[in-house]
Amino acid sequence: MTVSTQLPGFDVDYFPLSTLGDTTLLPVTVKILLEGLLRAAALTPTAATERDLAALANWPKPPSSGAEVPFTPSRVLLQDFTGVPAVVDLAAMRSALQRVGKAPERIDPLIPVDLVIDHSVQVDSFGTAGAYGQNIEHEYHRNRERYALLRWAQQAFGNFTVVPPGMGICHQVNLERLSRVVQVREMEGRRIAIPDTLVGTDSHTTMVNGLGVLGWGVGGIEAEAAMLGQPMYLPNPVVIGVRFNGSLPAGVTATDLVLRLTEILRRHGVVNKFVEFCGAGLSSLSVPDRATLSNMCPEYGATAALFPVDAQTLRYLELTGRSDLIPLVEAYCQAQGIFRTDQSHTPAYTELLELDLGSIEPSMAGPRRPQDRVPLAGIWDSFQAVFGPSQELEAGPPGAMESEGGVATEAKTARLSDGSVVIAAITSCTNTSNPSVMIAAGLLAKRAVERGLTVAPTVKTSLAPGSRVVTEYLKKAGLLTYLEQLGFYLVGYGCTTCIGNSGPLASPEVESEVSDGALSVAAVLSGNRNFEARIHPLVKASYLASPPLVVAYALTGTLRIDLNRDPIGTGSDGTPVLLSDIWPSPLEVAKVLEDCVRVEMFEHEYATIFDGDEHWQSMEAPSGPVYAWDPASTYVKEPPYFSDLADGPRDLADIDAARVLVMVGNSVTTDHISPAGGFSVDSPAGKYLVGNGVERPDFNSYGARRGNHEVMMRGTFANIRLKNHLTEREGYWTAHQPDGAEMTIFDAAEAYRSAGIPMIVLAGKEYGSGSSRDWAAKGPNLLGVRAVIAESFERIHRSNLVGMGVLPLQFMPGQSAASLGLTGREAFTIRGLGAGLAPGQTLTVVADSVTFRVQSRLDNLTDVEYMRHGGILPLVLRQLS
Repeated sequence: MTVSTQLPGFDVDYFPLSTLGDTTLLPVTVKILLEGLLRAAALTPTAATERDLAALANWPKPPSSGAEVPFTPSRVLLQDFTGVPAVVDLAAMRSALQRVGKAPERIDPLIPVDLVIDHSVQVDSFGTAGAYGQNIEHEYHRNRERYALLRWAQQAFGNFTVVPPGMGICHQVNLERLSRVVQVREMEGRRIAIPDTLVGTDSHTTMVNGLGVLGWGVGGIEAEAAMLGQPMYLPNPVVIGVRFNGSLPAGVTATDLVLRLTEILRRHGVVNKFVEFCGAGLSSLSVPDRATLSNMCPEYGATAALFPVDAQTLRYLELTGRSDLIPLVEAYCQAQGIFRTDQSHTPAYTELLELDLGSIEPSMAGPRRPQDRVPLAGIWDSFQAVFGPSQELEAGPPGAMESEGGVATEAKTARLSDGSVVIAAITSCTNTSNPSVMIAAGLLAKRAVERGLTVAPTVKTSLAPGSRVVTEYLKKAGLLTYLEQLGFYLVGYGCTTCIGNSGPLASPEVESEVSDGALSVAAVLSGNRNFEARIHPLVKASYLASPPLVVAYALTGTLRIDLNRDPIGTGSDGTPVLLSDIWPSPLEVAKVLEDCVRVEMFEHEYATIFDGDEHWQSMEAPSGPVYAWDPASTYVKEPPYFSDLADGPRDLADIDAARVLVMVGNSVTTDHISPAGGFSVDSPAGKYLVGNGVERPDFNSYGARRGNHEVMMRGTFANIRLKNHLTEREGYWTAHQPDGAEMTIFDAAEAYRSAGIPMIVLAGKEYGSGSSRDWAAKGPNLLGVRAVIAESFERIHRSNLVGMGVLPLQFMPGQSAASLGLTGREAFTIRGLGAGLAPGQTLTVVADSVTFRVQSRLDNLTDVEYMRHGGILPLVLRQLS
């Protein structure tokens, strides 16, 4: 039996990997997973077997039959969009235990949980100094019921902390404060040093991989199970190494690098795999640069994207006010062989890719997917390739400049056309965590103002940092005032435009002109997601860009330009101004960074991170161990998952004569399945709220309504750009079978349910890519969908489907709905779901006259057990009751 030993120089024990033999050439990712198995085998033998440990220690050799990698994170990170439904589920489990006479307190997190409220602020107000205060007032007005639930959870659960609104984005707060790189935990009366690992209910949890912390995004269902002590079972890890050589050229940002990396890795294929970075080029990349690259891990499809701990890690801990952690972090990582230097051996990866940092060029990604990188010179061509040739601008050159409300604007004679930029947003965790690109945006704004450049009133500009520290160093550098003069006033500290909380366009007139003219207009944002209809319902094209490029396109007001050679505007002296004229040099950025980003800023802002403002402190909330459900609430309702729960699991049975509710093509994202943004009064969800006395201005968003299953069921497959092949109509429509009557997807599901007819979904490749959105599985489950047959699944969504008891099935290689001649109007019978169902088993599907084989994507025995119980949470509840 392996025992812990004292870490030299510290009053803590640890489990040395050296007891397993020579692990020098193992990837750091594997070493961290291996430490977890080593510790579990010693402390909790039921959680990991010696067979599991031996199998991973022999990596990359394939494990013997039955060996798995159980993973128990050291903590869980939540944000409010996904955290609210997680808390609702835990509250519902407590209510269920109380109903059967059991102690509700049995439902309580066993590991630390941090919830950061960051996804609910919307850009209602912008372009003025009072925008932040007005937006946070709106936020509390809209979300008081949800926030009261979280206040209740804060007092009801142990190991549960809440970061109130207005403090920052969960990933940046995690990077700058919550993460410790090495944790010390009390275990069996001993203080044990362990790697800081986590899972989070947001796919961009991987951002913290840039700090050397292994963690990734999961659905809320998996996170709840992890909180309650359920390990996650991973396949034998496939680890793709990416070796960086050289350094980035002048004028190139970490954003440009991550867009190129996303393009390469998505093309190479890293879904369900781990990525790990190595090479001497890492020494030139700061932790914020690295975090930018790890943040977009979901966009290239990997599970995680780890930068090993090295000198840059220690430097960042010092900068962010965590110097006390440095001695332990350095000693532990060196003792375990996971501290990187330029002289470190290159691990023996599954595959090793090479990337010369000197080859990176300024780019953006769009107009619809983050992996579609476009060099600056090709932006307009990329737009026309998707939306077709555009009419030339009919309005002549821009009119005279004037000022409105402190914001420089263009005369009202400006007109919109295809390719006009109507949103320019510095937003999201991806870039606002990186001082170098934020300072570059401020310096570019300064030079633009000094040259007399302005932003047209048709462009909605906003600044939404992921941390309050950002505005502190921008103020100290004297750059915030220049951003404000171009309209980039602070609108909130949270995930705004990138999540779809962009609010209305610049004016009702702009919205009317876009709508009436059916214009294809654009957003440029420093985010990580640009899927169809995500940013704004009226904005068809969205481009991801570095913060300084966001400022540049705000100035141009159009994509119809080559920023490499065309002027971005005319200065006050009448001369054309090129982007190169005002782009800051790396030396200028470095000088401001050194002078103005101070450790005291981090210490000051994070000293009161859990306190909240006067809104939070004065807010009333329920108390006690069991949540008091309000039947009149349209935000928080007790879900039906645990009502009439049987004592034991069910025997799996074949699915007979199922109908297709939705038939979709490739790259259908969780935004298509369960959108996060606003919705109309004519939608099924809108009609429900109107019927319950809610006025249109108080609808809020789907994301904010995730605590109400009635809204979310009606919002399932309700993206207005969804293309369901059963009907010509875009959006939440389908054709009921066999009569072919067109109706909403929700109404069709209700009709099938009342008739006792099961439902399935047919899909193409990469089904469920995008956000780790548990409602993309919960919604289909509540509608009555029993199975999804797709050409391939994105990792998190497949897990979410299993976690909700929805069967993921995969067409055999080379086959698809189209190749089999399926129309979606057939009746589908799925055979082979008996008591002996094994992981990865091949099943038979009969669709009228077509018979074909599919592979079950129940990938391990745990998945099969979840399906038998109807999902993870019913299994946990049965165990606890």
